[in-house]
Amino acid sequence: MATIKDVAARAGVSFTTVSHVVNNTRPVSSEVRAKVEAAIRELNFVPSAVARSLKAKTTSTIGVVVPNNTNPYFAEMSRGIETYCERRGYCVILGNSDDEPEKQRKYLRVMIERRIDGLIVASAGDEDTLAEALGRTDLPVVIVDREVPGVQADLVQIDHEQGAYIAARHLLELGHRRIACISGPARMVVSEARVRGFERALEEHGVEVDGCQLIAGDYTSQGGYEAAVSLLEGRQPTAIFATNDVMALGALRAAAERGLSVPRDLSVIGFDDIQLSRYFYPALTTVGQSIVMLGERAAQTLIERVTKDIDGEARRLIIAPELKVRESTAPPRPN
Repeated sequence: MATIKDVAARAGVSFTTVSHVVNNTRPVSSEVRAKVEAAIRELNFVPSAVARSLKAKTTSTIGVVVPNNTNPYFAEMSRGIETYCERRGYCVILGNSDDEPEKQRKYLRVMIERRIDGLIVASAGDEDTLAEALGRTDLPVVIVDREVPGVQADLVQIDHEQGAYIAARHLLELGHRRIACISGPARMVVSEARVRGFERALEEHGVEVDGCQLIAGDYTSQGGYEAAVSLLEGRQPTAIFATNDVMALGALRAAAERGLSVPRDLSVIGFDDIQLSRYFYPALTTVGQSIVMLGERAAQTLIERVTKDIDGEARRLIIAPELKVRESTAPPRPN
C-alpha cells in the first residue's frame, strides 16, 4: 500500500507538500498540485483517516448501537439517523447487539477506540452494565428509545406509558372488556412503562386489572405468536394489545391459524407504527410516531452536542404518540 512518502517521491516534492495538497491546509501552486494529484492516482494512494483524525481531532463519524437490527423499528430508526448524519457530513458505524448486554459492551468499547465523535445507543437491557460503560467515556451520548437510569445523557424517546394508555383506551372505547396484553421482557424500563399505561387506562374505565390476561413476550414476531397462542387457548379475550408491532403481527398469525377473523372475532392493536404494519392484512391499528423522524431527532441532538451548538445539562425529548386506526380493531361481537 502506497504511503505519503511514496507519493512525495513520485511527485518530486516533500511529504509535507503532499499533506497540504491532500488536506488543503496551505496554498500550493497549480503545477505542484497537478504533480501530486497525478502521483496519487498512479499509486492509488488513500490518505489515512486515523492520521487525519488525530490532527483534526475529529473523525466525522457517529457510532450507533441498537438491540436488534432485524426488528423493523430499529431498522427504520437507523435509517433516520443515517439520513440526518449524511446531510451533515457524518458517517455512521452501526453495531447490532442482538439483545445481548455483553455484545453491546464490546461494541461500545470498539467504537470508542475508533475515536468516533459521538454515540447513539438503544439499550439491549441490563441498564446497570450500560450505565457503567457510558460513565467511563467523555464522548457526547444520546440515549434513544429506552431510557437508562443513572446515565446523564440526552434522551430521545416516545412517551411509552402514554402510548400504551392510548392503545388500551381505544379498545375500551370500542366496548372491549376482556383485553389481554402481551408485554415486553420483564424488568425492562420500556416494558414496565407500557404495562403501566395499559393498566392505568383499565383502571380509569373501571375494568379490573387482575381480570385481564397479561403475558410477557420478547418483542419478536415469534414471541408475539407464542404469547397469543397461549392467550387464545384459555378464556378467549375479545382484544389483544401487543406492546410492539412485530409481536402484534405474530398475534395476527396465531388468530388466523385458529380460524379467528380480525377484527370480527378478535381485535389486535400494536405499538410503534412500523411501515410494515400498514401493509399487513388486515392493516394493523397501532400507536406511534414517525420512527425515521425519531432517528433524525436523535442524530440532530447528538451532532448539536458534538459541534457544541448546545451546552448545559442533559435534555429529555419525549415525543407524543398518536393513534393510527386501521383495520385490525372493531367493537366486540354481541354475545
